[in-house]
Amino acid sequence: MIFVTGGTGLVGAHLLRHLVHTQHHPIRAIRRSTSNMKLVADIADKIEWVEGDLLDTDALFEQLEGMKQVYHCAAIVSFDPSEADWMKQVNIEGTANVVNMALERKVNKLVYVSSIAAIGRTPSKPHMHEELKWEDSTENSQYAISKHLAEREVWRAHIEGLPVAIVNPSVIVGTGDWSKGSSRLIQNVYDGLRFYPQGGTGFVDVLDVIEIMVALMDSDIAGERFIINAENQSFQDFFNLVADHLQKKRPSFAAPPLLAAIAWRLEAVRSFFLRSTPIITRETARTANSRYYYQNDKIKKALNWQFRPLEETIKRTCEAFLAMQ
Repeated sequence: MIFVTGGTGLVGAHLLRHLVHTQHHPIRAIRRSTSNMKLVADIADKIEWVEGDLLDTDALFEQLEGMKQVYHCAAIVSFDPSEADWMKQVNIEGTANVVNMALERKVNKLVYVSSIAAIGRTPSKPHMHEELKWEDSTENSQYAISKHLAEREVWRAHIEGLPVAIVNPSVIVGTGDWSKGSSRLIQNVYDGLRFYPQGGTGFVDVLDVIEIMVALMDSDIAGERFIINAENQSFQDFFNLVADHLQKKRPSFAAPPLLAAIAWRLEAVRSFFLRSTPIITRETARTANSRYYYQNDKIKKALNWQFRPLEETIKRTCEAFLAMQ
């Protein structure tokens, strides 16, 4: 049997759909009682759902009975300072619990969804690859730290005998919840985004991410991590492509670091008084004006992989978004 965490999120939902259509093994997925099932509504009846929490080890132990493959996709992604402690607990302790229970149940293999953020960012090393060692830096967000420490739990489990493979996706593009995460970028442009940050990063199709995860699971590869990145792009070029495929006006004003610094401070005050989640934070403002380049040679060589072109991904995603308007 196959066990999936985070099955109602962007990566997990696409992974479950792929597994339902390509695998002949029973699939069990854990979700919270409050999880939004919208992204998996069309396949929900083909999956055995169990309600639970990654912090509940007793329940996890029971839920992993009979499981041979585990895809650990669940994580909190937040740049809100007020959520940092909760995010670290779920991402680090939750991952430790998953790998510990996988060891107890003698799972055949675990594939963990990490992030390019877990590699770490330092201004002196803008070209990123899998062999870079983590360095403490003001460029690293609390989310990055949580994923780095979660990866350490996965590596520990591997040393203790659990075969693992780790994927580190860049910014994932695909159909999801348009109100949050990377899918929100599409909504922002549709709503008339006027400013673009001056930095850049890597982007990848969600379909490439989940297909690579399955290929790694079914391979003999273990004890390795892979950057999953199709193309490196400036945010300006990315937003321009999105605007073109949405038939919207391109963002026309650069947001320099000084403007971003003012914006996150004003947003912090607004969100404090309105008791709402800030749209822009100190961390997101800093990251958006940084430029990093992510190599993908390792995964391309390991699986002979050809990534989908970014413009093709953006076109398909924008068409899906417009179809729902």
